[in-house]
Amino acid sequence: MELLPSGRISDGCELHPGLIFKDKEKKRRKRGEKEEKERKNGKRNKKKRKIEEREEKERKKQKEKQKEREQGGKRILYRRMPGNGDRLSILGLGCMRLPVKEGKIDRERAKSQVQYLIDHGVNYIDTAWTYHLGENEPFLGSVLADGYREKVKIATKLPSWTVKSRGEMDRILNSQLERLRTDHIDYYLLHNLTGVLWDKMKDLGVLDFLERAKADGRIINAGFSFHDSVEDFKTIIDAYPWTFCQIQYNFLDEKNQAGTEGLEYAASKGLGIIVMEPLRGGKLTTLMPSEIKTIWEEAEVNHTPAEWALRWVWNHPEITVVLSGMNEESHIEENLRTADEAYPNSMTEKELQLISRVEQKYRTLMNTGCTGCRYCMPCTSGVDIPTCFEVYDNLYLSGNENEGKLMYAAKAGGIIRGDIPGYASRCIQCKECLEKCPQHLNIPELLKIVADKFEGPDLETWKAAAKQTFRVE
Repeated sequence: MELLPSGRISDGCELHPGLIFKDKEKKRRKRGEKEEKERKNGKRNKKKRKIEEREEKERKKQKEKQKEREQGGKRILYRRMPGNGDRLSILGLGCMRLPVKEGKIDRERAKSQVQYLIDHGVNYIDTAWTYHLGENEPFLGSVLADGYREKVKIATKLPSWTVKSRGEMDRILNSQLERLRTDHIDYYLLHNLTGVLWDKMKDLGVLDFLERAKADGRIINAGFSFHDSVEDFKTIIDAYPWTFCQIQYNFLDEKNQAGTEGLEYAASKGLGIIVMEPLRGGKLTTLMPSEIKTIWEEAEVNHTPAEWALRWVWNHPEITVVLSGMNEESHIEENLRTADEAYPNSMTEKELQLISRVEQKYRTLMNTGCTGCRYCMPCTSGVDIPTCFEVYDNLYLSGNENEGKLMYAAKAGGIIRGDIPGYASRCIQCKECLEKCPQHLNIPELLKIVADKFEGPDLETWKAAAKQTFRVE
């Protein structure tokens, strides 16, 4: 058949015009449906491609991260210092508790630990003029001189309680620069401020010292570490344009010293916040009475007590860096692992309630309040104050009196370390330790209690047992 121009077919039959229109419309509709289908498929394919690309990107990211971990690469989270934008690792190394050997820094082991932490992303290192009786800063300077100085921010401190003149401030700072083998201190703190010490330092001209030291480049950022009431904390915050402050903070110290109120006040003023004693001198991990252990075991997620304590601190978005006095390789790995996962505001209400229950139980068990910071040392009469309090608190946390007496004889008696005895009874009530204690403990009175508890007629028996237990001739 042939379609003629008239719309007739050659066999003489005529095609109705309506049929021609419908046929064209049908073809047009099919063509449109086909185009729409292709368009939708294109969108779907594009969306699918985006999802696949995103998934592939995430796979590569995780693969790279795993490779970094296997090869010893960085694995840690960072936060910004509010005042200057510095990108700081959320985990900082507190050098106050570096490993020791025969009473001095175990240099080989400590160097390995410090450099390992830096290689794995830690870039905030905290030291002080007085740590390890002045040995800490020179040691750190030697470690960082080996190509590590440019990788970290150094924080060190002016010992506020020893300074007696404006000129002494400059002499100490200049000596610290030499000790640390650097031309500047990134984060410089007035150490262990209290309300009384702050008034003293102001009278000596510390604000002029800070301004001049910043102007000539010896220090970059000024801050202070604090151990006093929240009222004094706020007074100091308002007195100078600090970049940062350092406070003791953990789930047992929400209402102690600066506490949560001080934390939030400092953050509202734009200060970065460095936290010390997140594990309260290790007591939140090493002392595990059955009552505390039972509560932790109720957690739905399996974390160690150290992980829980650190996560609780890092859960606060106001906090920039948390210092940890890591001196065991296992502690280092645990802290690095936790610092790779601890985001602000990431803990659930159920987890926070669990920690609150642990905190309440601890409060019913602890006695002295000592954190083991050793600011009270050395004692002029030879008392090993932190050890006396440590053993006393451990007794009440463990409930094991025989173990407590054995450890008092071994530790305070100097048997384990081969030192002269540092028994609580050696206290002569000179009270020099009172102004040094960040916790404002009545140390002489507490030492009387410790002596009464442990230094009875059976002390010699426990000394003999300790020598046998620890194989001391």
